[in-house]
Amino acid sequence: MRVLLVGAGGVGSAAVAIAARRTFFETIVVADHDPVRAQRAVAGHGDRFVAAQVDASSADAVTALCREHRITHVLNAVDPRFVMPIFDGAFAAGADYLDMAMSLSHAETGVKLGDEQFAVADTWSAAGRLALCGIGVEPGLSDVFARYAADELFSEIDEIGVRDGANLTVDGYDFAPSFSIWTTIEECLNPPVVWERDRGWFTTEPFSEPEVFHFPEGIGPVECVNVEHEEVLLIPRWVKARRVTFKYGLGDEFIDVLKTLHKLGLDAVSPVRVRGVDVSPRDVVAASLPDPATLGARMRGKTCAGTWVRGLGPDGQPREVYLYHVVDNEWSMREYGHQAVVWQTAVNPVVALELLATGAWAGVGVLGPEALPPMPFLDLLTGYGSPWGMEER
Repeated sequence: MRVLLVGAGGVGSAAVAIAARRTFFETIVVADHDPVRAQRAVAGHGDRFVAAQVDASSADAVTALCREHRITHVLNAVDPRFVMPIFDGAFAAGADYLDMAMSLSHAETGVKLGDEQFAVADTWSAAGRLALCGIGVEPGLSDVFARYAADELFSEIDEIGVRDGANLTVDGYDFAPSFSIWTTIEECLNPPVVWERDRGWFTTEPFSEPEVFHFPEGIGPVECVNVEHEEVLLIPRWVKARRVTFKYGLGDEFIDVLKTLHKLGLDAVSPVRVRGVDVSPRDVVAASLPDPATLGARMRGKTCAGTWVRGLGPDGQPREVYLYHVVDNEWSMREYGHQAVVWQTAVNPVVALELLATGAWAGVGVLGPEALPPMPFLDLLTGYGSPWGMEER
């Protein structure tokens, strides 16, 4: 297996540190628009890692880099605005493809998350190529949990609700998101999607249906709200349920900041002209905030990703469970030198690559994680030293 990892930010760099301890691949080429950042990501991890420069907005550039290094698998670790050129570039090069966020939605035209990728699923299938989409933590591990619940824990499912919460703090900052603010703005300010068996997919207002959800391992109660997320577009394609939702624990302050950015137009991606220079307001916001990859030493607490499922158990009796994965920032910094949120995201595509390398996972076309057997993934994740858990509720 020869991997092109596009993006040497927080998640990409954490993926390098995780993969460096595994033996399933021959080479990983780490490419970024900033060659210095790519070199920094691979430094000290051995000669199986190679740094390169790439323009992620150019499918031709991705294809050329794949061919130069005889790449078999492309792992996309950049903002979702670059999904389609990397996706198309991988296909043109004859490589398989993995990402952690799918192609963007466009509410005004009715285009949903992932629609552009699913539109060419038959082309990928005909070519015998695999695009494994949404294989981070959310989407990703959360989808694996949904499939595991359907296969092993329930005879009938009423609702699958992905619930994400944390008690992380960052010393020295009034406002410092632990993940890409560009992506956070995209998913939080777009109309959230809900799926119901009798209605299909439909949207609600941003931050709708607030609920207090109790997270395990000392995190406790966190108010969660509806957010646009890939799981709602992925899970119903392969898992039978009456309802699928995604809710994120943002907190009042975070929501207020996002609403203010929207009121001021600072969430916009279209460039505006400022003193003779064209700049995207959202890029300015991102540049004004600290890089999430650099916050680990200042962060405290835990982050939890998980899937809450209710319905009927195999015995026909009502059942409710929460399948979850918690990462303590102190642990991830001590063990890997990367903060908890980016580490938790990065470990899952590395596990998936290893499953593909060994043949434990296989497929063609455009697939979500729930299209593949869950137990090999969950077992190997535990084997990486980061076990998952389950609570009966």
